[in-house]
Amino acid sequence: MSKCKITVMKITTYPDLIKEYENPIEHTCDLKEGMTFITDGNIPQGFCESAWQTLYPFIRELLDGGGNFYDGWMKNPKSAMLSCNDGFRPVTFLVELI
Repeated sequence: MSKCKITVMKITTYPDLIKEYENPIEHTCDLKEGMTFITDGNIPQGFCESAWQTLYPFIRELLDGGGNFYDGWMKNPKSAMLSCNDGFRPVTFLVELI
């Protein structure tokens, strides 16, 4: 059975946007740059639910034999570079079929 590897590539924070627009929150993301997760199509333990919702359609496509997203967007057609939908502190992930 195929699997995908998810690697946390970058975590960015926009303090100016947080200060102006975000209500204070106690807990944000637990992910750290360099962390890796392996999935067979199920959310990996410790992975962010919100990020999973963004990555899942690409993961499912790769696991089902697809790829080559957006007609050659990635050098490796069996991969995708994606970010979560947190506009204040987006996390960028590399998803690769392994």
